[in-house]
Amino acid sequence: MSDGIALAGLSVDASSGSLDGNSKAIIMPIVARPSRAQSWHDRPAAASLARFVDRWIYVVTAASFIVIALAGFVPDSLTKIAAVGSAKRPPFPAVMHVHAVLMASFLLLLLTQTWLAATGRIARHRRLGMLAAVLVPAIVATGVILVPTIYHETLHALQTAPPGMRAKLQTILARKENIALVQLRMGILFPLFLVTALVARSRDPSFHKRMILLATVVLLPPAIDRIEWLPSTFPASFVATECYVLLAIAPLFVWDVWRSGHVHRAYLVWLAISAPFAVALHALWDTPWWHATARVMLSA
Repeated sequence: MSDGIALAGLSVDASSGSLDGNSKAIIMPIVARPSRAQSWHDRPAAASLARFVDRWIYVVTAASFIVIALAGFVPDSLTKIAAVGSAKRPPFPAVMHVHAVLMASFLLLLLTQTWLAATGRIARHRRLGMLAAVLVPAIVATGVILVPTIYHETLHALQTAPPGMRAKLQTILARKENIALVQLRMGILFPLFLVTALVARSRDPSFHKRMILLATVVLLPPAIDRIEWLPSTFPASFVATECYVLLAIAPLFVWDVWRSGHVHRAYLVWLAISAPFAVALHALWDTPWWHATARVMLSA
């Protein structure tokens, strides 16, 4: 009998019980140390924290959208209300009030829905979600009415203004033509992403819950552009606003990648659809062709 045992190509010295050099080289990759992320998730306290974040990060993200909306629209609205009171600008059109109420309702519905899902009230979550079928078309419809309404308000002011005010109003009018490009994109992508999310709600809940938030983040630019203390490239370009939109969804995205080790399909679908619209927006921004086109569209 030999002094060693050969097993599955590994040589073991019978007297010492140790592996020879070649066998160690084979075994070493098999017993490699776990990655930092793997060892972190294996700790009981860390695993409990991870499950907590998994459940509540959607609620926090929805709440952050409301904070962004309030930070942008509340100071801006107060300033404009004061201007209306001092007869420095005309009263708000009725459709603006309706649109604001619908948008606020949708954001509150989103927050409620994420909270219901986080607390396990799935049946109630599904029933309440039916409200989106009413709110989303109403938001889009009032937006379609609101954009030309505001444009005509400025156009009328330009036509009746004294010569000294016309240059300033012309600049404002051109800015609203560029804003119409953003609102056109919002009017297409928001309902498209919402429908995509709703279609997947039963067969792919993980896609559904991410796409709902990704659809909502499309609506944030008007609020972001009104936050005066944020560094911005607006109205010269829309680059900074696009970056802030990505920043708004970044915590959820980073957490997802950290937890799973890959990019979820919802982000890839969102990016694939959003990217051509972003390229088109930046290519057309403030070009003579777009201004001429916007005047035709908004004056119809």
